[in-house]
Amino acid sequence: MKLFFKILIIFLASINICLSDKIKVFDFTETELNNLQVRKAMGANNETLYTVGGNENGTFLKSVADNAASGLGKEIKIDLNKTPFINITWKIEKDLVGIKEKTKKGHDFAARVFVIKKTGATPLSNRAINYVFSSNNEVGLSWSSPFTKKSVDSVLASTKKNFNKWVTVKANVKDDFKKFHNLDVNELDGIAIMSDTDNSKMKSIAYFQNIYFSAQ
Repeated sequence: MKLFFKILIIFLASINICLSDKIKVFDFTETELNNLQVRKAMGANNETLYTVGGNENGTFLKSVADNAASGLGKEIKIDLNKTPFINITWKIEKDLVGIKEKTKKGHDFAARVFVIKKTGATPLSNRAINYVFSSNNEVGLSWSSPFTKKSVDSVLASTKKNFNKWVTVKANVKDDFKKFHNLDVNELDGIAIMSDTDNSKMKSIAYFQNIYFSAQ
């Protein structure tokens, strides 16, 4: 019996460690949707339509961008020394085939997740990594945004291999800030979700689910 209790204590302790090393970012509920910060892209004619839904794996966010561009943001502190990995489950139902994503005229993504570090007094001074679900480029490619060198696009998924399929991806955000911006970042300041088609004037449909940070 004593051995059983010792095993139980170790098991419960391991659960607590796992929970503390997993930081959930979004709940994807109606209440949360109403409280997230909405940012419309400069010059965009329309806002992206975001709605919540659910499946056997929990709640999700659906985005429909029809010649539209707006994002949903949250100010949140993430300790990258403890939980450096971002985990994203997402799906693209309608992609943006044929656009040149590295150019201003084609810089649209059916699904993207920004991680943001404040590095100055104004939002324009912030540094960002834009993790994207690309419609035209291969996983592993990255480039500076054609609009600002303070944001880097990094392809974590592509419809070339995962069209209309749920896919889960992971990236080491701390390492990526060092790699892309040469910054040693200990703490993130914000996360944002965005689907945009304002440059290409096309329409996309995407889904986001289970976005969290983990220790590994």
